[in-house]
Amino acid sequence: MSFPNLQAFIQLLEQSGELIRIKDFVSPHLQITEIADRMSKHNGKALLFENNGTQFPLLINSMGTEKRMCIALGVQTLDDTARQIEELMAGLMTPRDSFFSKLAFLPTLAEVAKFMPGHKKGKGACQEVVLEKPDLTQLPVLTCWPFDGGPFITLPVVHTKHPETGVRNVGMYRMQVFGPDTTGMHWHLHKNSAAHYREYKRLGLRMPVAVALGGDPVYTYCATAPLPENIDEYMLAGFLRKKKVELVKCLTSDIEVPADADFIIEGYVDPDEDLILEGPFGDHTGFYSLADYYPVFYVTCITHRKEAIYPTTIVGIPPQEDKWLGKATERIFLPLIKLSMLPEIEDMVMPDEGVFHNIVLVKIKKTYPGQAQKVMNSLWGAGQMMFNKILVVTDADIDLNDSNAVARLICNQVHPVDDVVFNRGPVDVLDHSSSRFALGSKLGIDATTKLPGESVYESSDDFTFNETHSELLNLSYNFSLVHEKFPVLIIGIDKSEVKFQALHQKLYETGALKGINWVIYVDPEAVGIRIPDIVWLAANNIDPSRDCFYAKDGNEQPVMPMAVDGTGKSLAADGFKRQWPNVLAMDDKTIQEVDVLWNKLNLGPFIPSPSLNYKVLVKNEGAVAKG
Repeated sequence: MSFPNLQAFIQLLEQSGELIRIKDFVSPHLQITEIADRMSKHNGKALLFENNGTQFPLLINSMGTEKRMCIALGVQTLDDTARQIEELMAGLMTPRDSFFSKLAFLPTLAEVAKFMPGHKKGKGACQEVVLEKPDLTQLPVLTCWPFDGGPFITLPVVHTKHPETGVRNVGMYRMQVFGPDTTGMHWHLHKNSAAHYREYKRLGLRMPVAVALGGDPVYTYCATAPLPENIDEYMLAGFLRKKKVELVKCLTSDIEVPADADFIIEGYVDPDEDLILEGPFGDHTGFYSLADYYPVFYVTCITHRKEAIYPTTIVGIPPQEDKWLGKATERIFLPLIKLSMLPEIEDMVMPDEGVFHNIVLVKIKKTYPGQAQKVMNSLWGAGQMMFNKILVVTDADIDLNDSNAVARLICNQVHPVDDVVFNRGPVDVLDHSSSRFALGSKLGIDATTKLPGESVYESSDDFTFNETHSELLNLSYNFSLVHEKFPVLIIGIDKSEVKFQALHQKLYETGALKGINWVIYVDPEAVGIRIPDIVWLAANNIDPSRDCFYAKDGNEQPVMPMAVDGTGKSLAADGFKRQWPNVLAMDDKTIQEVDVLWNKLNLGPFIPSPSLNYKVLVKNEGAVAKG
C-alpha cells in the first residue's frame, strides 16, 4: 500500500483510532518531548500538535506501535514483508535450467522492475511553495531534552550522491539548527553519506545535499534501513509500498527527492571548511551523545507543499517510537541474512533494553560443535551488525520474545567461563563506554545445547548468598533475581571507596557467591531500579573485554561467576579518559507544566513522567556526568 502524501497516512491513523489532535498550544521546547515520552512508553497514540507557535502542524509518535508501523508499511504484520522478500529471494536464487522455468519467472522480474524509482518532469507537490528567504525557524523544530545543544531536526531523509559514480544514498542523520539557514550534519564515521563527504573532500568539490521531510512514511523507514552500499533506498521503498517512488529534481541542485514530500531543504556542505561543534543531544541510547565536530550544512532553498505537516520524533530511554522502526528492520532483513549467509538462523530479536546495537538474540538450528561461535563471527562481520556488543545464540526451540525464558536459558545452559567469546572491532560512535572512540569489544554468549566436544554445564539452585554479607561488606544488593531462582546477583558499589576487582575476589573466596553465575555491579543509586532498566544500563556501560572478568582460584584459573562492571566510568576510579555522559531525564519545570496541561489536552488517562524513574541516575546538571 502506498500513501500519496503524509496527510493520507494521518487520515488513516485517525480513522483507525490511532491519532489524537491537540489544538491547544504546546511548546516544541521540551513540552512536546515530555508528552511524547509518556505516550511512547505506554503504547500511546500518534500525536498531531496543531498549535505549536508555527503555521505547520507537528506529527510525532506516528509509528510508535506495531499496529501503526504496519499501517505505515501497508501490511497486517511485520513478518508479511519478510515473507515477501524471502519468496522473492528464493526465486532469484533458484537454479533455472530449462527454458520454461526461466520463462515462468519473467513476470516476477517484471514486477520487481516496477519498484524502481521514477522521474517526474517539472515541479512536484513538495515545491508548491518556495520560501523567498530560507528560514528554518519557521518550522516547529524540537528541543528534545534539557541539556541538548539546541533544536534538532530528528526525522530528516538526507540525500547525497557520490561525486563520480552518481550513486545516491538516502540516510537519516540528526541536524542541529544553528540559525535560519545553517545546521549541523551528523553523519557518522561508518555511514555512506560520510563516505560521499570524504570523496568530495578528496576532489576539492562542494557537496550538494537535500533533505526531505514527510511524504509517504515508507521514505522515513527506508532512510533508517541498513541497506548494503550502492543499493538504492527508493528501490526498497518501491517494493514496500508496491508502487515506484516518483522523484523530482531540486531547484538549486541536481539531486532528486520524493515529489510528494512535505518539505525539501536544499543546500550544501563545503568539505574544505572547518567542522563545527555539534551537540550534545539526548540520544537513542538513553544517554546524551556529547558535543563533537561535524560538517556545517548551508541551506540554499526551502520548499514545501501547501498544508504541509512537519514530522518529527524523539529518542531516549527505551521504549520509544524508534523501537518499531528497529523492529521493522529486524523482521525485514532477517530473510536476507538467512538466505545470503547464515541459513541455520531461525530468528533474530533486538530487545528494547539493547537499544538496537547493544544486545541481539539469535536462535539457530544447530547441527555441529562450534556452530554458535561461527554464527557470532559471521554476524559481527555483516553490515551494521558489526556494531553489536552482546550477542546471544540459542537453540531453535526458544521463544526469543520471552525474556524470562531467554534469561533462564542463559542461567541454566551457559557456563560463564567456558561458553563466552570475546571479540574486538568497530562499535557505534554513540557507544560511550568504549575506551577508544568507535573501537571496542564484543561479548558472545553460547546458550545452545552442547554437543560432544563442547563443554556441558549443569546448573544448580543452591544459592547460599544471604543478606548478612551486605552488612559485613557495607554494600547494597538487589536479591530479586536470586529470589526467583536466577543465579544473578546485583550489587551496588561506590568505586571511589572500593577496590573493585579485589572486592569480587574477596566475595568469591569467602564462598559468598556459591551458586551465583553472574554478578552485575552498578552504581549504588541504580540498585533499586527495575531489572529491565538495569539490563539497559549495564549493556550501555560496558566494554566487555575490559568490564567482564572473573575471580581466580588457587591455581590462578578463572572461575564462576562472571563479574560485569555496569557502573559509570571515570578517570579517577577506572583510568577512563573520555567524558562520560549523563542519563536522560526531563527537568522538573517541564514535568510540572505537562502535569497541569494533561487533562486540558484530552490525552486520555494521566500518565506520570517516565523521567521520575530515572532522575536517581542523573549525576549533575549538564550533559556530562563525569569528565
